[in-house]
Amino acid sequence: MNDYLIKSIINDGMFRAYAVRSTNLVQEAQQRHDSWSAATAALGRSLTATLLLSSSVLKGDEKLTVKINGGGPTGTIVVDGNAKGTVKGYLQHSHVSLPLKEYHHIDVGQAVGNNGVMAVTKDMGLGDPFTGQVGLVSGEIGDDFTYYLAQSEQIPSAVGVSVFVNPDETVGVAGGFLIQVMPDATDDAIDRLQKRLKEIPLVSEMLRNGKTPEEILNDIFNDDEVKILDRMDVKFECDCSKERFAKSLIALPTSDIEEMITEDHGAEAVCRFCGNKYEFSEEDLREIINEK
Repeated sequence: MNDYLIKSIINDGMFRAYAVRSTNLVQEAQQRHDSWSAATAALGRSLTATLLLSSSVLKGDEKLTVKINGGGPTGTIVVDGNAKGTVKGYLQHSHVSLPLKEYHHIDVGQAVGNNGVMAVTKDMGLGDPFTGQVGLVSGEIGDDFTYYLAQSEQIPSAVGVSVFVNPDETVGVAGGFLIQVMPDATDDAIDRLQKRLKEIPLVSEMLRNGKTPEEILNDIFNDDEVKILDRMDVKFECDCSKERFAKSLIALPTSDIEEMITEDHGAEAVCRFCGNKYEFSEEDLREIINEK
């Protein structure tokens, strides 16, 4: 089954709701970073939540970067997202596996930590990017995105993200939802939603039971009218290239590049987001010096 995200409106405008299946893209991230269970769940939730956030606050060619550092063993998590359904991300320490919590759930909060901040930098293509920053609530990712939306975007929201990791470290399922409360929402509708969100299973459980993103939203909103506005394929995609790394090398002092030539007889650049490697021969490096 392909990964995709849906956008919907509930009860003629009381809520905006988004749901996504992100299993394949989280699995690709796991393979690229050789991550262990707790790190996979932390990065997978962050990728999924960034997809949902990007889809709800960006348009056109706008993009954003989420940085999370809670002081836990995974270290800093960095995810880039855009309005077109692609994300890329990495975490500082990918080999993190922790004892399971109750009901065999991965302890993402312990892996990420909650003694730190989450920063969201939005690039609207209008000059200097804008960064909003909030303290971490739990390190469980969903709670932290919910808090960010309420504090920085001034949008009361609920974010639920979940990743199921198999015993062999592969990703079983991954996905999530984001619900935004609109000004027309009644107190009764908000109360019913809050009650329902406490009753539903984890998104990963619903996905493992074969639920689609559409069915997940229908389960959350019961008999309310869910009107699907858009469906968009989503994927892990990195825009790195040898040319981009060459531009970074141009910024280095000429003496450093000459040292690469004489001592290493070349250079290798590795993309932190996807792990792709780019080789620069002595001739490539001399060309970079000439460009400088």
